[in-house]
Amino acid sequence: MTEVRTALVTGATSGIGRAAAVKLARDGFHVLVHGRDGERGAAVAEEIESAGGSAEFVAADLTDIRAVEQLAAQAGAVDVLVNNAGFSWFGPTADLDSGTYDAMFDANVRSAYYLTAAIAPKMAERGRGVVINLGSMAGQIGLEAGAAYSATKAALASFTRSWAAEYSPRGVRVNTVAPGPVYTAGSPRENLTALGKTTLLSRTAEAEEIGDVIAFLASPAAGYITGAVIPVDGGRTAI
Repeated sequence: MTEVRTALVTGATSGIGRAAAVKLARDGFHVLVHGRDGERGAAVAEEIESAGGSAEFVAADLTDIRAVEQLAAQAGAVDVLVNNAGFSWFGPTADLDSGTYDAMFDANVRSAYYLTAAIAPKMAERGRGVVINLGSMAGQIGLEAGAAYSATKAALASFTRSWAAEYSPRGVRVNTVAPGPVYTAGSPRENLTALGKTTLLSRTAEAEEIGDVIAFLASPAAGYITGAVIPVDGGRTAI
């Protein structure tokens, strides 16, 4: 009997999270599609199942620490955790209000920390597992108007190194994928197209291209990769 492998993808109702969920399902994972919008989450799960995969929607507001704990408990035994959920804010440093600042760190940083704290030790007990954090080129280089958002993504890269040191000796691989400009619903397409022209490949990525890298890191083909920050940015951070 084939063992069922489970992947929990946070923020999986659109964009990179959705692309990762679809790809992981094609690779044979039962995917827990996390989000806050039940209609969009059900649509992603239905898309996966109509293609022959296995998925279910799980709702949680990851800015609420109790909801994070409940999500970890509901997920059960997870083989792959993709910490993708979060949001961005760009603008002058002095214009960022404290409420948005706190919400962004709660969604981008705290949720990943406490989900991993709940799930990774159980992976280590079983002697296997994968944690993939969604960073950004913004966490690696200085971007005007992006100080706080960049700090959240730099935190995930730092988590990756520390969690690899903590959990990899017991079989859990931990890595960060750091995309560059990607077409998603969160930003105007023309702005993303302009940003893509600053990369060595002179274009903006599609979400599916990032999903492919996430799926690779979740696979046995990446069995010797841990503690790494993988740039998927068209060469932007190379220059």
